[in-house]
Amino acid sequence: MKEEEKARFLRVYQNLPLNERRNTILVLEEKGKSPEKKPISWDIAYLEIEEETAIGEKILNKLIKLNLI
Repeated sequence: MKEEEKARFLRVYQNLPLNERRNTILVLEEKGKSPEKKPISWDIAYLEIEEETAIGEKILNKLIKLNLI
């Protein structure tokens, strides 16, 4: 995970109103036997990106691709 991209996310996240952070920003699709769609809020994205998990990497890439950050 690039520090520049992480910093970009944090700048946007810090400027969001507290209520907005609970809203869904994207839906991750898990591929497998039974595909699942998982809604991701700003708060969940923050936790995953801060811990630099594999899911956090996916979330960050999707947010950049969608021009949300």
